Amino acid sequence: MIERDQIFINGKWVPSAGTDVLEVINPVTEEAVVTIPAGKPADVDAAAEAAAAAFLAWSRTTVEERAGFLRKLAELTKKRSDEITRAVVSEIGQPYAIAAEAQGASAVVDLESIADSLSAISWQEQVDHTVVAREPAGVVGAITPWNGPMRMVCMKAGAAIAAGCTVVLKGTEVAPLSSFIFAEMCADAGLPDGVFNLVSGTGPEVGEAIVTHPLVDMVSLTGSVRAGRRVMELAAQGVKKVALELGGKSANVILEDADLARAIDIGMEDAFRNSGQVCGGLSRVLVPRSRLAEAEEIAVRKAESYVLGDPYDAATTLGPVANVHQRRRIREYIQSGLDEGVRLLTGGPDAPEGLDRGFFVRPTVFSGDNNSRIAREEIFGPVVVLIPFDDEDEAFRIANDTEYGLAGAIWAGTDERARSLAGRLRAGRIRINGSPVNQRAPHGGFKLSGIGREFGRYGIEEFLEYKSIG
Repeated sequence: MIERDQIFINGKWVPSAGTDVLEVINPVTEEAVVTIPAGKPADVDAAAEAAAAAFLAWSRTTVEERAGFLRKLAELTKKRSDEITRAVVSEIGQPYAIAAEAQGASAVVDLESIADSLSAISWQEQVDHTVVAREPAGVVGAITPWNGPMRMVCMKAGAAIAAGCTVVLKGTEVAPLSSFIFAEMCADAGLPDGVFNLVSGTGPEVGEAIVTHPLVDMVSLTGSVRAGRRVMELAAQGVKKVALELGGKSANVILEDADLARAIDIGMEDAFRNSGQVCGGLSRVLVPRSRLAEAEEIAVRKAESYVLGDPYDAATTLGPVANVHQRRRIREYIQSGLDEGVRLLTGGPDAPEGLDRGFFVRPTVFSGDNNSRIAREEIFGPVVVLIPFDDEDEAFRIANDTEYGLAGAIWAGTDERARSLAGRLRAGRIRINGSPVNQRAPHGGFKLSGIGREFGRYGIEEFLEYKSIG
């Protein structure tokens, strides 16, 4: 059991104003592995006051100084990558080899990218007789999710700090260790007191106190649509700037001349990463009707190739979902597909064979249309739906027939053809024939998928305001 009994405010580890603790349950063993303070609004008061006091000096540091701090954080993250990986494994059950890349190594790349991107921002430009300057937005309230605990802290707190803002962070209570490690690294890097502050706790208690605090100028959240709506509702009272990265129901559009086997293989790897607990996962697989039977065979073979089990076993390729509530929710969605008559190809709502303990869900593939709940609502689990189309126009009509618009993919015979069609897909990030995600290009969505962008200079610019001078 790891016991974290203090929060980080104004450069010091201090007791919370609250006396209760929150338990973190290991999703493999179903046993408590971590406790953290259940923070109170009084903790947010102290953190916001520290951040506001530190803002003036920090906002006046040079770009080079801030880039230096980000590079120190990247170096410290690299040194502690095994510790970070093991924390993520214990909290959300992601297989060690996958977490080492997706959380530890990628967090280093994110921080390095933020540092490098500072020089790409136009901090001042001349417009006729006026100087247009970019300045930090102020004190940022950052609220991060459990599915990417370290990366989300780096992408929000790291980018805000790079912009010259100060931060009050509520790391996720489901997987909190990364936020505590990040606070330790901020101290080790010599970040001035008050620039980064951490208050642990729940969304209704600590999160809402951050959003409504009069000293917090801007709020950045990654989470569900429901959480995003609540943040907007509360932030509106103070007319605060918000950045929201929310849900998705992304389409993997596979055209007639595409490499079908490769498109399904890579697309399902995207959909099933982190046990399907990714907002941009390609959970709707759109295939030509003439190739539906072939696509179904490929998808079943891919789903059944996943190995569930001990996250430290090198053979394991799919971990559990994060908690008992997630497991129940996902299994209910799978059952709803069966109840609506959607054709189940593999998987299902029952526990995987031989895994009676742990929050495991069977990799599941349906074949149907775009009208069922499982095709329209975000499941956030290892479930995909194959949907046939008759022609290209119908493919993009189906792909866009969703309330979301976070990500998508287009597969065609050539990259040029696929890229020429990207304008038809209403989503913020489009992969072309399996292209890797560029961590310096913007990430964010249309419609219910949110407001604003992350990654590279675009993520830093979210925390800046324009000022006209002269």
